[in-house]
Amino acid sequence: MDLVERFINYTKFDTQSAEDSDSVPSTPKQLVFADYLKKELESEGLSNVEIDERGYIYATLKGNTHAPTIGFISHYDTSPDCSGAGVKPRIVSHYDGSNILLSEGIISSPSKFPELLQHVGEDLIVTDGHTLLGADDKAGIAEIVQAMCYLRDHQEIRHGDIRIAFNPDEEIGMGAAHFDVEKFGCEWAYTMDGGDVGEIEFENFNAANARVYIKGVSVHPGYAKGKMVNASALAAEFATMLPDDETPETTEGYQGFYHLLGIESHVEQAKMNYIIRDHDRSAFEARKRFISRCADTMNTKYGEGTVTIELKDQYYNMKEKIDPQMHVIDVVVHAMQECGVAPKIKPIRGGTDGAQLSFRGLPCPNIFAGGVNFHGPYEFVSIQSMEKAMQVIVKICELTADYNN
Repeated sequence: MDLVERFINYTKFDTQSAEDSDSVPSTPKQLVFADYLKKELESEGLSNVEIDERGYIYATLKGNTHAPTIGFISHYDTSPDCSGAGVKPRIVSHYDGSNILLSEGIISSPSKFPELLQHVGEDLIVTDGHTLLGADDKAGIAEIVQAMCYLRDHQEIRHGDIRIAFNPDEEIGMGAAHFDVEKFGCEWAYTMDGGDVGEIEFENFNAANARVYIKGVSVHPGYAKGKMVNASALAAEFATMLPDDETPETTEGYQGFYHLLGIESHVEQAKMNYIIRDHDRSAFEARKRFISRCADTMNTKYGEGTVTIELKDQYYNMKEKIDPQMHVIDVVVHAMQECGVAPKIKPIRGGTDGAQLSFRGLPCPNIFAGGVNFHGPYEFVSIQSMEKAMQVIVKICELTADYNN
């Protein structure tokens, strides 16, 4: 099976995760794909293939020389932000830089998505405009599996034991929560979960989730004066208390933000779900204190207990764990250069499972998988980008064979 066929097969599985689920994985349909992956890895001849009850998959490509054991990781869930059911991928051969008609009335245009112009002349896999594609992160999985098959078939390439792992629920911040670092047994690893060609990321947001609960009082509107407390109106008021120039749509680079994911509201009660992000740890802590003070202000105005807030840290900036072990970055930079890829070291305006794993003793920066416009119907991936990612994985394994020699 070639790389493209493998990836397109993966997109047929609906693996969307769910933010409000308490199960692991958050949706049972993820396990359907996990079982498929396990069988595929076994059929490709990998060793120690296993899947645990939560859907975490581990496998080994046995080495042919003494070298550090390293790993490659990708997640198989897709974002709750857009449907992943009934994905209909299509290949646009030799993209010419013009508009792409995804389906009637739905156009992917370089005027709106200028990233398309970086892939003129390449073969793009796109959607039909009604679902996401799932390159985040099924492209990463396909590249890892294809690289293992390549190394299996080219015994002249020296490498140590290579461990691979695929997990659920990354898109809801829980992908690393049940990852068994000890079982994985690597000196370091890479998540194949980045965007366009050449990206290397070892700086990411510090991240927290904030759930805001608002308690109202419902009274017949004809007799509500002095009695009603409209939780929906209070939710709107709370939203205006946060800076309108510190949202995802107004920030870039290292700038942090507050992002309102959703509101469920009625007169009697309301719930707001925010995520809080900042690269700087002290600024991150200040953001959490500020949103808590907003709740205090509301309670002073409307009565104690009107607004309650639950804050939960999700992950932290991995840079502080990678900086002391920069050989992990040096290897991948060298690998990219040997594969004709210009390295682009940049901060992630998001997070990966590797951030949490780095804080649990497994240095784990992020490498490009090739996808663009994640989490929506305009997502696409270049076949040539996927091929480059696969080649970089192979080269990392080869270079690591000389690391201790």
